[in-house]
Amino acid sequence: MTVDRITRLNELIKQEVGEALYRYVTEENFDISAITITRVIVSRSLQHARVLVSIRGHEQERAAMLRILARHRQEMQEKINDDLHLKYTPKLAFRLDPSLEKGDHILAVLADLEREHPEKDAMGDGQESPDHKEPEDEAVPPDPG
Repeated sequence: MTVDRITRLNELIKQEVGEALYRYVTEENFDISAITITRVIVSRSLQHARVLVSIRGHEQERAAMLRILARHRQEMQEKINDDLHLKYTPKLAFRLDPSLEKGDHILAVLADLEREHPEKDAMGDGQESPDHKEPEDEAVPPDPG
């Protein structure tokens, strides 16, 4: 299978799982607004798919939320089979993706540094960029009149 086809399939399954979340995961203790499907990685054989999810907040409940997603795996796979008509419907495996959380942390650190050192320029070392030139005083020609 070509890389382009697998990439398209990853995106299609990501969309299907996102839609299925709202349909099948209805537990009261599950905050669906905290879930983001960040990526789907389908194996070359099309038999397995890792669904990477980010869970904002809920640090203590993340494991329980992943178990709830796993409990609804079969329903989501059936929806994928119905909608996509694949030769093999991949078996979904949900995994926590910390990349969004790490990105937020890096942005927060950068914002803190910027607040602590507002006098620093964009280069971060307080020096002017080599391309920066001071405006030169241009001689104004005398008024002929």
